[in-house]
Amino acid sequence: QVRLVESGGGSVQAGDSLRLSCAGSGVTFDYDRIVWFRQAPGNDREGVASLFGRDTYYADGVKGRFAISRGNARNRVYLQMDNLKPEDTAIYYCAAGFDGQWWQWEQEEKYKYWGQGTQVTVSS
Repeated sequence: QVRLVESGGGSVQAGDSLRLSCAGSGVTFDYDRIVWFRQAPGNDREGVASLFGRDTYYADGVKGRFAISRGNARNRVYLQMDNLKPEDTAIYYCAAGFDGQWWQWEQEEKYKYWGQGTQVTVSS
């Protein structure tokens, strides 16, 4: 049984940093594309950052501020978020089980497994 568990969310001020963690079981992160999505109230879920092997992709709005990386522990991926802005406020989800082409990494329907999400709130 596959399980993804996100942690590390919280309430911070604009300009602060947070590091989100995604821990997986029942799935091998080494051979899968792991992506962080987020969903703000009233908005569609959007892809934020993708990691596959050494390849990373980022949404335009987070380039230069967010960094996705693999942890030393197996099946753990992090999202380092720096210089947070109020518009980053959302529930952040970890996704795995990708079935698509690399250019489809932002398409949520291409992922089979999802975590429960962790709330990030950034106040001005």
